[in-house]
Amino acid sequence: MRSFSHFACIDWSGAKTERPQGIAVAIIGPDGPPALISPKPRWSREDVLAWLLHLAKEKRDILIGFDLSMSLPFIDHGAFFPGWSDSPDHAKALWSEVDTMCSDEPYLNVTNLLNHQETSRHFRHGGGRVGDLFTGGTGRLREVERYQRETGQANSASCFNLVGAAQVGKSSLTGMRLLHRLGGVIPVWPFDSVPDSGPAIVEIYTTVAALAAGQPKGRSKVRDRAGLKQALTRLDTPIPARLPRYDDHSTDALITAAWMKQVAGNRALWHPPALTDEIAQKEGWTFGVV
Repeated sequence: MRSFSHFACIDWSGAKTERPQGIAVAIIGPDGPPALISPKPRWSREDVLAWLLHLAKEKRDILIGFDLSMSLPFIDHGAFFPGWSDSPDHAKALWSEVDTMCSDEPYLNVTNLLNHQETSRHFRHGGGRVGDLFTGGTGRLREVERYQRETGQANSASCFNLVGAAQVGKSSLTGMRLLHRLGGVIPVWPFDSVPDSGPAIVEIYTTVAALAAGQPKGRSKVRDRAGLKQALTRLDTPIPARLPRYDDHSTDALITAAWMKQVAGNRALWHPPALTDEIAQKEGWTFGVV
């Protein structure tokens, strides 16, 4: 397994504004504590895309974790959008379709897809609107999400549910637009092989990192300096200077970057037994789930 010198976590957001407060980026190198990085006044999704393209141009030796789902459920029904003749047949085609459908929207937003006459039928929307093909309950799950729940490693939400504080659908769909616009200049595991050098991207779930850092199940969020210090100490990582504010987006990014540095050399995490070739190309996988 190749090594990386730097690690970054991107806590993502699906908010419709240009510069969502929920985006946080933390990076950690060979020595020292993790650190938050940001343009002024704060990140836009296009800023993150530009930063990633710069890393690719520099061939930076960095592993980047995105806190989002990089695909939609496919395996359960043999399609992302069952019943729609134009439903894509693999994840990268899904990224392209999402970006094409929403190409006229600013800030990598995805309103067009969520209002489309076919795709909208599969989502649980806000305001009490529920698509007639939404499966009910928690909603459809990818195989990795189902596996996380069965093994108790995490309690992932369905991307087809757009309601509630835990919903990840909008952030995941905006992330798919970004992944498509990267144009393959940074390999994305497991859809692509891990490159011998340069940057690579993985999907992460910050709760997995928080649990590894000693946070209790159901209360994994850290919102103060004492909690951050405790989590990073558990990960044998130095503590950064005092932050301007201790919101869970910032602390999630810092803790997860430190966790990635600790575990990225573990070969087992790159070869989870439940990850098949079909799952890898259709739905992807969350790094750290074994």
